[in-house]
Amino acid sequence: MHPVIRQDDPEDQIAALALRYRRANGPVMGLVNRLGGKLESQMALVPDPVRQQIERIVARALETSYGLAGRAPDMGARGPMVAVLASGAAGGAGGIATSLAELPVTVTVILNAIRAAAAEAGFDPDEPWVQAECLRVFGAGSPLAADDGVNTSFVTARLTMTGTAVQNLIAAVAPKLAAVLGQKLAAQAVPVLGALTGAALNAAFLNYYREVARIRFALLKLAEVHGAEPVLAAFAAAVAPPRIVRA
Repeated sequence: MHPVIRQDDPEDQIAALALRYRRANGPVMGLVNRLGGKLESQMALVPDPVRQQIERIVARALETSYGLAGRAPDMGARGPMVAVLASGAAGGAGGIATSLAELPVTVTVILNAIRAAAAEAGFDPDEPWVQAECLRVFGAGSPLAADDGVNTSFVTARLTMTGTAVQNLIAAVAPKLAAVLGQKLAAQAVPVLGALTGAALNAAFLNYYREVARIRFALLKLAEVHGAEPVLAAFAAAVAPPRIVRA
């Protein structure tokens, strides 16, 4: 359960959000450790043509799911988890081929969960600038690296997103997301065993990105009241690792 924090006290709220962010990738990293070894080493075994295919699939999935804004069905509170568990199990059951086929489903379900987080925070997920913020959640660090930087920049100009702007945003986000999902795919590429791994990793990834989305949109709410620059500066300072001072 998250701590109750006063809406009129941005310092306390930012500290609480920073703590949530530091804990967000815990379940993913715990699962990786239980699997044994690092997913980066497994990803090194994936041929370059397959890596390029992963990036193309992810970019197309982002474009398609972005276009579904306002038309995607409401999956309820438990629907996204059920969907990613099923898609992860199905993807891992047949090795690399079914894992590649599963990626668009996983990306779409996670992006819909991110949109739901925006709605929970009081934003309209059908507004173009909010849709852009939903996409940018995928650029907010990685669930597979505890020391990744967190992207705290916002699309502050709430203007209509042109087709070119959307394409540029997807082009920036897709390689980062493809690298992360490619590591997941490598881990679940072993048939049968991969079904269990795929389902578990999908659940952990959904939880990570949904939590990051909730944090991001909570920061946006604070920025509306206190200004984007001070809120982002305070959050960046709060999530920064402590400096080691030598005596």
